[in-house]
Amino acid sequence: MKPLQAELDLARAVAGEALAALALARPESTRFEFVETLPREMKAATDRVLEDIILKRLLPTGIAVLSEEAGALGECNANDLCWVVDPLDGTVNFIRGLAPCAVSIALCRGDVPVLGVIAEFPSGKIAWGGATLGAYMDQQPLRVSALTEKGKAVLCTGFPSRFDFSEPGLAGFARRVGAYSKVRMLGAASLSLLQVAKGAAEAYAEQDIMLWDVAAGLALVQGAGGCTAIKAGRFVHSLDVFASNGHIRD
Repeated sequence: MKPLQAELDLARAVAGEALAALALARPESTRFEFVETLPREMKAATDRVLEDIILKRLLPTGIAVLSEEAGALGECNANDLCWVVDPLDGTVNFIRGLAPCAVSIALCRGDVPVLGVIAEFPSGKIAWGGATLGAYMDQQPLRVSALTEKGKAVLCTGFPSRFDFSEPGLAGFARRVGAYSKVRMLGAASLSLLQVAKGAAEAYAEQDIMLWDVAAGLALVQGAGGCTAIKAGRFVHSLDVFASNGHIRD
C-alpha cells in the first residue's frame, strides 16, 4: 500500500459520511448563535453534529486531532502527524443558504498539510490530494491554471472572523486585491483553495485564517501543481496564507 493511502481512504470515507449527514440535516440544524469571545463568528448546531461523526472515526487511529469546535485532542507537535478538521467550513453559507459549504479534513505534520479531503455541499462532490498524491475530484485529476499575468488573474479571498479591520489593515487588503483582474469571496476558505487547485482561480490569500479552514485546501493546491506559503498569524492556530498556480506571486 502506498504511503498515506490508509489515512487518505479513511479521510475520504469519513468526509462522505459527514456529507451524508449534512444532506439529511433538519431545519432546526440551521439554528445558530454568535460566539461571545469572537463577535463575527457564527456557530450552528450542525457544526457539533458533524464533528462528532468525524471524531468517532479519526480518534481511534491514535493520531492527534485538532478540530475547530473541540480544539486539540492529543499532542499536535511539529514532527508528529495530526488530523486537522473543520466539520463545516462556510457555516454562514449553510445557515443562510447563501452558497456552498464543505467538510474539510486534513492530515498535517505540524502546520504542513500532507493530505486533504474536501466534501462540498450541496453538490456532493469530494476532492482529495496532497503534494505526493496529486489532486482529484470524483476521480478526475485537478490541475492549476497556466495563466501568468496577475492583472488577468482571479483571486479568491475573504474577511475571516479575526480580520484586522483597522484603516491600515483595510488599506493593505485593498492594495493586495487591486492587483488582480477579478476578486471573489466564496465564504469558505477550503472551497476557495479548491478553485485554485481546479484552475478556476489563480490565487488565494487571507490573513489570520485558521489552520483548520485551509489545511485540506492547501494540500489540494500542492497536489494540483500549485505553490503555497504560510506564516504564523496573530492568534493561536491562525495563519497568513497565500496559494497560487505557481506563476502568480503575492
